Amino acid sequence: MKSVVMTTRKKSLVEEAFLLGQPLPEVVNIPYIVVDNFPKLGLFTALRFLEWVSENPEGVISLPTGKTPEYFISWTKHILHRWNSADTDRLCRSNGLILRKKPELNGLHFVQIDEFYPISSIQQNSFYYYVNKYYVEGFGLDRQKGLFINSDTIPLAMGKTFRDVFPDNVIDLELRYREPRNRTEIMQQQSIFLIDDWCTAYESEIRNKGGIGFFLGGLGPDGHIAFNTRGSDHHSTTRLTATNFETQAVAAGDLGGMEVSRKRLVITIGLETITHNPGCAAIIFAAGEAKAPMVKDALEKPVSNLYPASVLSKLPMARFYLTQGAASMLEKVQEAYYEAGEWNQEKTDRAVIDLCLRLNKFGDRLLPEDLEADKYCKKIPDLGPNTVSSVMASVKSKIIKGTEPLGFQQFYHTGPHHDDIMLGLLPHIHRLSRNETNRSQFAVLTSGFTAVTNAFLVNALQDVQYFLEKEVIQMIHYPDFFDQGYQRKRDKDIYHYLINVASGQDEERRRAFSHRIVRNLVEIWSLRGIGQLSQQISEVLLALNESYDGEKLPTGIQTLKGMIREFEEEIVWAYFGFKSEQVHHLRLGFYTGDLFTEKPGRERDVEPILQQLRAINPTIISLALDPEGSGPDTHYKVLQAIAEAIREWSKETSLDGLRIWGYRNVWYQFHPAEATHIVPVSLNAMGVMDAAFTNSYLSQVNASFPSYRHDGKFSELSKKIWVEQLRQIQLLLGKPYFYQHESPRLRTTHGLLYFKEMNAETFLRSARELEKSMQGSPDDGHFETPSQ
Repeated sequence: MKSVVMTTRKKSLVEEAFLLGQPLPEVVNIPYIVVDNFPKLGLFTALRFLEWVSENPEGVISLPTGKTPEYFISWTKHILHRWNSADTDRLCRSNGLILRKKPELNGLHFVQIDEFYPISSIQQNSFYYYVNKYYVEGFGLDRQKGLFINSDTIPLAMGKTFRDVFPDNVIDLELRYREPRNRTEIMQQQSIFLIDDWCTAYESEIRNKGGIGFFLGGLGPDGHIAFNTRGSDHHSTTRLTATNFETQAVAAGDLGGMEVSRKRLVITIGLETITHNPGCAAIIFAAGEAKAPMVKDALEKPVSNLYPASVLSKLPMARFYLTQGAASMLEKVQEAYYEAGEWNQEKTDRAVIDLCLRLNKFGDRLLPEDLEADKYCKKIPDLGPNTVSSVMASVKSKIIKGTEPLGFQQFYHTGPHHDDIMLGLLPHIHRLSRNETNRSQFAVLTSGFTAVTNAFLVNALQDVQYFLEKEVIQMIHYPDFFDQGYQRKRDKDIYHYLINVASGQDEERRRAFSHRIVRNLVEIWSLRGIGQLSQQISEVLLALNESYDGEKLPTGIQTLKGMIREFEEEIVWAYFGFKSEQVHHLRLGFYTGDLFTEKPGRERDVEPILQQLRAINPTIISLALDPEGSGPDTHYKVLQAIAEAIREWSKETSLDGLRIWGYRNVWYQFHPAEATHIVPVSLNAMGVMDAAFTNSYLSQVNASFPSYRHDGKFSELSKKIWVEQLRQIQLLLGKPYFYQHESPRLRTTHGLLYFKEMNAETFLRSARELEKSMQGSPDDGHFETPSQ
């Protein structure tokens, strides 16, 4: 193995190309480079990786898992597989990768970064499986030269497997320090010490190779790199360790729910493992505004154990590669926002509101010197005694818009997932629905089956078996039930369910839920009788019990899970008087549950929405409007499908009067300066929302797939967000504005909901900009250069 080539360049040729002649920012802990979008981030990283490989063909590399590497992987494979094409040559040369020959990757020494423990290496949600599929096989690496974390081969006491030693997958790390209480704990303690020895040996093998020469990693919700969570020692090495809630919440999607991830430990390389080689080209790449706070912490706050990635400041070749969204909170980027284009009221609003928050000072107590001393407020044209009052007037006008009564409107409320509409707009929808001249239709665009745990489905099917044995699901005895009858009286299931929510009859409520599951089973598997029904339930239970948590299940079971979510959505809107025929389940085909999902297709995904637009002819459309990479990937893809449907609809009819309401919920929030409408939310409205969520979304009550920002139900997080948003505005307007207001509605305000209204033209332009921000993947049919 050759030693790593040390370069004296501050920037590589690829980095110089993407910097477009600009210097690396030096007033931060670690230099960073910003690119336009997520696919281009993948292209940039792939080119830099191949550039490094060409200089270090036998170097040591460590590459990440998860969704962030999607475009890095696809671009690397694309370039290597099409190396001799003219398009690839042009792509590489225009981006600074000028090589005499194709990079060879089979001489590289691969180091796996981390792994859940325990987890079988054959499970497709293990990182061992991921790195072997996408890097060893995908890049053509030599497996014999790699270091891997395979839970199945790590030695344990008495030669046993982890299934024998830790049968419930729970490892008590206190056994490192306390006396074992029984023979099982003696065996577990011995095994933990053997794992610790294995980790030490793994660390030694990395150092014997000279340390990591090229490290590529993502940035976790608490700022972690590898599984070195917030507070990790900067001198840490490879170890078996626990994680924190934020990390467990993100891992829940991989592992099948918080019930699994909460008790699963990890083996991870340490921070000093990464920095051991002073010549290491360590790159952290991050996409989306949701990562912006973590990026700012790592780059602009003092180096600290609280910010694990800040340890990379000791490496001369360390870099952060960022999308514009991920870089949006950095001071230089903030300054660019205020400098770009003409000044407007939104900039004034943002600067003053942010100043109130920074100083923790009410708007009417801001002094002229406060404004003049602030680096953003001092940029406001005609800064003077009327500046703060103009911002107050601007925000008050948004509150007035948010309380306007509307009538004779046809609403088309859309959500990427079940519960998105509720969490984003429910208090406003509920109030507007009291005007009976308004009409509403609800469309959930994806199946949402990934949000239902195996355990929930098992319990639901066992309930069905229980009620079948008691012979209290009488509909199955009707002569035509298995022919056509199962399709009828679906609204009765909903009424039966809700009336028993009201009466507090839990068993009857479960029976109503079981009625709907029986209908779904008959529909999915075309069952023809009671015997087939019982047999199918047994087969599904067997499949669930034999699968591992997080495993991709057969299509029929995925559909059954999705139909549970659909029933829950019908229940929640029935709560407010809407019929099930007003709730549409589009099940767009791009949503497959795979790690890397497809792009929406014209006929498959856009046409169903277009047909609904034609039939409903809405005057107002609501939709999830998250910025680039800040909500689930599904949010972006649904937005583009809706935008394309509206674009096609505009060719058939005038959309001059159409209004678009862009909402956000638990994944990301509007700054009040961005919002056009501010809606007061009362304690009563919060209570109604939480009760409706709890009683309707049964599969979500245990928060198996929570946000990393809150250990609990999404409805609780929504309330928390609304209260925080009220505090933002209270600091500007003062608390008396609300509790002394002449309007009872304003006096009962204990939270605020923001949304952004646009006309069709503005929305389509915004969607097109977001679409451009995601172009540049290998399958787009064109190639990106830095100047594009």
